[in-house]
Amino acid sequence: MGSQSRIMSNSVLHAFFLLTFGATIALAGEGPYAAFTWTPAHATNYGGADGSGTMGGACGYGNMFSRGYGLKTAALSYALFNNGLSCGACFEIKCNTAADSRWCYPNAGSVKVTATNSCPPNWSKPSDNGGWCNPPRVHFDLAYPMFTKMAQYVAGIIPVYYRRVKCSRTGGIRFTINGNPYFNLVLVHNVGGYGNVVTLYIKNSKTSWIKMTQNWGANWENHNKLVGCALSFRATLGTGQTLSFNGVTSMQWTNGQTWEANTNFY
Repeated sequence: MGSQSRIMSNSVLHAFFLLTFGATIALAGEGPYAAFTWTPAHATNYGGADGSGTMGGACGYGNMFSRGYGLKTAALSYALFNNGLSCGACFEIKCNTAADSRWCYPNAGSVKVTATNSCPPNWSKPSDNGGWCNPPRVHFDLAYPMFTKMAQYVAGIIPVYYRRVKCSRTGGIRFTINGNPYFNLVLVHNVGGYGNVVTLYIKNSKTSWIKMTQNWGANWENHNKLVGCALSFRATLGTGQTLSFNGVTSMQWTNGQTWEANTNFY
């Protein structure tokens, strides 16, 4: 959490598992960001060997090391990014050696990455020659160390298979709060389970649940004055799993702080 406050809550969590197994499988037909079986795509790399070029990005996480994602990250083409609602989702990716055996390492296995950025279209290039992230292409721009675990750097672009997988996280889900007394901007990160929050609610001891609006990436906003009371959150993942995180903050919370619940999606 970097220079932000390291504050652990004693929240009590109430879990609601709203999605059956059958509904989860049905979700896979709703878009390429919800592919739970091995699906063909392509991958390139960016950010350099030290990953410095992968910091920041369209999800709003900032420094990937302080957020806990490190270099196990990827920027998603627009077909996958889903207007930022895929932020935090985890993908397993492996080289498609049957499609191109020139550059892929034969026994490389797979890598698991978190979606932390978007790969914008390049409309000056055709989608089969440089415009790799142009819609409707499904494409991963991997952090350099992830790409080179599977293939030689000189490959440039490689055919891959990908699928959605559960994220492996340490500790609880985290909420970084910014804004002012009349505007709350909450960054949700370190999310377990399938990782991508698609709905977020907030409340304090004096209010009922208030639905927040996606501002950008993994940042959610609302315009209620909530200072002076402990905050609770209720998050829903793209798979439909919903958890409530009650009493995450203290009554004395201030903007710029990061609060960690005592549990997470699993």
